Amino acid sequence: MKLSDQIISSAKETISNEAEAIANLENFIDEEFTKAVEIIYRSEGRVVVTGIGKSAIIANKIVATLNSTGTPSIFMHAADAIHGDLGIVQENDIVICISKSGNSPEIQVLVPLIKNFNNTLIALTGNTESFLGKEADYVLNSFIEKEACPNNLAPTTSTTAQMVIGDALAVCLLNLKGFSSKDFAKYHPGGSLGKKLYLRVSDITSQNMIPQVSPDTDVANAIIEISEKMLGVTAVLENDKIIGIITDGDIRRMLKDHQEIKGLKAKDIMSRNPKTIEQDTLAVEALDVLEKNQISQLLAVENGKYAGVVHLHNLIREGIL
Repeated sequence: MKLSDQIISSAKETISNEAEAIANLENFIDEEFTKAVEIIYRSEGRVVVTGIGKSAIIANKIVATLNSTGTPSIFMHAADAIHGDLGIVQENDIVICISKSGNSPEIQVLVPLIKNFNNTLIALTGNTESFLGKEADYVLNSFIEKEACPNNLAPTTSTTAQMVIGDALAVCLLNLKGFSSKDFAKYHPGGSLGKKLYLRVSDITSQNMIPQVSPDTDVANAIIEISEKMLGVTAVLENDKIIGIITDGDIRRMLKDHQEIKGLKAKDIMSRNPKTIEQDTLAVEALDVLEKNQISQLLAVENGKYAGVVHLHNLIREGIL
């Protein structure tokens, strides 16, 4: 077998193995899962997620997902917890302990300590008959038949299963809380994701100059206006109303069609009925309009009046595209 064929075969087998295991997790969504979600939903405390080894990495990811979807959470490493970090757990907190085997030494030391504090303990384990499974108040079953690792040793499918159960938990809580895209934006103010949820056209236009000419402005001055305002466009206004737009493209077409530009006015070369967008519209919607119409600029309006320009380059710079 060629090396490339061997690689493709191994990759496909891994994906197939994990896909089958994930599909099987549906059989473990039961009353235990429901009760665990309900108690977290009604809790006045945080969710403390703990684990060791690869499970600790998954615990960190689950904490990040819960926090970003409105469920206050914190990570606690199981090994560190028994050496001083157990103080992280507060009176009303709920603890989720992740362990494939449920029998690791650190887990066996940690679980009784959590129980002594009378905190609710939720197990996320692939072995419901383990020490963790039997001691927990609720058990989320992440059982898998085998790891994708050919030696059935390296945590692969098992960690994927843990993460999927964590995602299912987070999404159930999200739905119960009625967590909206506006709520999501509060927790994601930075980066392109957050900007798509909150950045508005007015935030863009406020950073730009506002090019404008009258219908009777001569073409030379219209070109100067476009150049000085550095947006490749100018609006044409009559009685404070937009009647047209002149773009770099219009200038190029004019130069192609006219040997002499002296005497030409803005109204002679402008494009009528330009695309406009309201100032309070999300910037990502402006991007949709630009893409659908294959244009680079949009004129923004507020209460029917010209307010500025949104350029494709603005959206690229903001990370919207």
